[in-house]
Amino acid sequence: MAAFLGALFTGVYLHYYKIVENQYYGYPQEWFPSVSATIGDRYPERSVFQIFIAITSGPRFALIFLWYILTARPNSNLPKFVAGTGIFRTVTCGGWTYVTSTDDHNWHDIFMVSYLVATVPWLLGCLAVSPNNPKAVYYRKVLAGLFFGTLVPSLYFFIQHKVHKVPGAYTIYAFFEWALILFDVGFDAVTALDFDGFELMIKDVKGASRGNNRMVADVVLEKQKDKPVGRTFGDGFLWAEAIDATADIYNGFVFWSMLTSLGLSIWYFPLWHMGLSGHEVVVMSSISPLLLGIPPLRSLIIRNVRVAHLLSLTGLLAYLIPSPEYRLFAVGFGVGMACLAWAATWYAERPQPARLEARVSAWSIGLIASSIAKFAFCTNNPIWPIMHAQNGGWNKLGLTLAICAILRSTRRTATSGGDMPAPTGKKGSSVLAGLGLAGLFFGMHLLLSDSSTMILWAWEGYPVRGPIAAPHGAYTIFAMGIGLVLGLFYQDLVGSWTAFGIGSIGAALLTTYSNWSGYYGALVLAVYLMALSPGFINSAVKHSPATTFGIGFLVYNIMILAHVWVVAYAFVPGGPLLREHTDWVITATMLLIGAGVFSAQTSNTPSSMTRSKPTYAGGRKQRSYYMYILVALQLLSASVAYLRFPTNDYVAYHKDEKVVTTGIWTIHFSLDNDMWSSERRVRDVIKELEIDVIGLLESDMQRIFMGNRDSTQFLAEDLGMYVDYGPGPNKHTWGAALLSKFPILNSTHHLLPSPVGELAPAIHATLDMYGEHVDVVVFHSGQEEDVEDRRLQSEYLSRLMGDSPRPLILLSYLVTKPLKGNYNTYVSERSGMKDIDPSDWDRWCEYILYKGLKRTGYARVSRSTITDTEIQVGKFIVGQPEGSSERINEEQVPDGLRFPAMFKGEGVRGHRYHVFDEPRYYN
Repeated sequence: MAAFLGALFTGVYLHYYKIVENQYYGYPQEWFPSVSATIGDRYPERSVFQIFIAITSGPRFALIFLWYILTARPNSNLPKFVAGTGIFRTVTCGGWTYVTSTDDHNWHDIFMVSYLVATVPWLLGCLAVSPNNPKAVYYRKVLAGLFFGTLVPSLYFFIQHKVHKVPGAYTIYAFFEWALILFDVGFDAVTALDFDGFELMIKDVKGASRGNNRMVADVVLEKQKDKPVGRTFGDGFLWAEAIDATADIYNGFVFWSMLTSLGLSIWYFPLWHMGLSGHEVVVMSSISPLLLGIPPLRSLIIRNVRVAHLLSLTGLLAYLIPSPEYRLFAVGFGVGMACLAWAATWYAERPQPARLEARVSAWSIGLIASSIAKFAFCTNNPIWPIMHAQNGGWNKLGLTLAICAILRSTRRTATSGGDMPAPTGKKGSSVLAGLGLAGLFFGMHLLLSDSSTMILWAWEGYPVRGPIAAPHGAYTIFAMGIGLVLGLFYQDLVGSWTAFGIGSIGAALLTTYSNWSGYYGALVLAVYLMALSPGFINSAVKHSPATTFGIGFLVYNIMILAHVWVVAYAFVPGGPLLREHTDWVITATMLLIGAGVFSAQTSNTPSSMTRSKPTYAGGRKQRSYYMYILVALQLLSASVAYLRFPTNDYVAYHKDEKVVTTGIWTIHFSLDNDMWSSERRVRDVIKELEIDVIGLLESDMQRIFMGNRDSTQFLAEDLGMYVDYGPGPNKHTWGAALLSKFPILNSTHHLLPSPVGELAPAIHATLDMYGEHVDVVVFHSGQEEDVEDRRLQSEYLSRLMGDSPRPLILLSYLVTKPLKGNYNTYVSERSGMKDIDPSDWDRWCEYILYKGLKRTGYARVSRSTITDTEIQVGKFIVGQPEGSSERINEEQVPDGLRFPAMFKGEGVRGHRYHVFDEPRYYN
């Protein structure tokens, strides 16, 4: 503590006004320094801090060693783990102390994140192995509770400072940050109470005390062995069993990775056919558990479940197949085998409740692991068949680990459980159990397979009034983990109608509210869905697996189709029946879950629930390994959230010239012409064109059949841009998004009149461009066939643009010919808008319009094989009048106003200036 306080007093005395200043505000808005500012790069406070940290390093290592001696006991590796964590924390503390952000920003952050993450298992581990000292345990619980409780407000005020730029928020955050230091140090200081029973004896056994050499001959330790906390985790630790649990969970991760890739692989075909293509039938591959209704085949599969699991890896091997059709068939076969193998595994394990619980836990934690993988990779799963090494895939590693995991986890799979009778007693309805599984599978896939899905349901634009994908995706993942723990330890509670009512309220809040109110409902629903999986599957295996799992996946597929119909109503038969009725889909999901609750309450009677709990030591120990891994995954999620936190310090490409380069592009849901994920290719061309503000259309991918993805997260973070996702996935559009190097001060989402065809989304945003407020509208109009829709939309948008008193740029997809029809409504006195180049007659879809800015350049860039639409780019100067329509040669244009030369001629990677074969410039 002396290190921190010494640096604080020194810094306040010498550099007060400098250390209270941050990137947005200084004194008097901010008047108390944060820890990082205090111990940062300024001399001499940095040196004071480093000297005291060096002095305390020796006692710190001694404390860890003595704590291990105090808590060590036979057949338990938990004290070793805690000691290892303590050493790791101490080393990483030295890392961020002596490697400052100025020295190496990346390594400083790595050390800091590692230290913070390791603090969690250190605090919990010390509590778990604490000696039977009530006073010390009490103080540890209080300080640990204060530490974890302080994390919430500290994160809140940090977001207020970093995202919302609230004056004074960083000062409040600084107090919470200093409190964390106090609680952390205080927690370790409590150890003194436990060391009262220690006696350290130094004995001279060789008569060398007359000289300078002394030896420690003996250490006498007295300790209490009874532990009040952590009995569940204190029955010993075997690495072999921990590896078994890891292999099981990885198998669950692979299952969810393949299942979530199936709809995405199917989507490619109707996307290019602009309607049903016939490939959609592959969605039914998941009903393969119906085959378990054939007794000889069921027996064969159960006795060879390892083979079934290995065959399912065809879905991971699919990335090696260039043809989209054959790749889809491989994924479909893999998903069919995976559903068959997991249903057989659960059914075979039903006579052994502890092993069944382990399999269900692995499957559920596998979903959490899949969501974390997508969180880390900005909503793409690195082992999907649309990924490969060039676009960020980890397919080879994923496949290798999957083979090892299957070989490991299927060593002791039951081979005769499927032929044994179910436990006696009431079993409930098999059909209702199957319907319950359908609701559970669909709810987990729709809402929990990506941590940002429900966040985007609640998104309403700027200023930010609710959660954002990073860091709040970690909240969703944490809620999922809490739900699973409740489902394992309190099945009676989560299986009650009271819990169902609470879950239904959460679903209603998510469906009807936005921002934080809607997201709070989302968290409740996440907890409830994950909590149901142990009880529902335990109930389902008491019936024929063909009935429960077969019906479950069949109705799950019907729900997926309904989920498609609500937005694709213009392209599918009977579409108007479900048009824009996500509320009906969510209601049906909860009714299906209610059917499962009814069945489970009959089959999972209190007596059977008692039998299903791991009452013996081996069962408790087995459960503990899954909990260890779950905690580790939560820590990984928190680390990802920290690393992905937006910096909000973005700079335009040509700020000195006050130039803004704008673009519009239809990215075709980030699937290229060969069914590969295209985010990185999109990123490259946006960066090379030096686009400051771009509208992306066909960008809403947060649906099951699109993989629950969001390419704007990767693009915004990699390119350093603010992002407005646009109307959320529950608004039933194909998406319109805005990315900007300039701060987005305000944005409003619009759904334009669409009485017949698909909904037309628009974003109306106000940006701070070099100190001047400029409006940007991103818009996608209706289909060519819907003439009345497009007329109404043109009138709506014309009024919207005409009512804006500020300079405005429209980045749009208008579906009209230049100078004809609705074009004259968009470009009119009412709107006040001008066409960036009225002489460009070869347009139909994409247009850039403007008012109140000086237009200096316009270019059209070919799409390569990324999508079916070109990129249109325009350059404007902020703060100057509109200028004339006179075209000038490039030689007359200053370098800072020119388009990149790399796209001339043949261009790069299939991108080149086309139509005019060169950019156009204007006086």
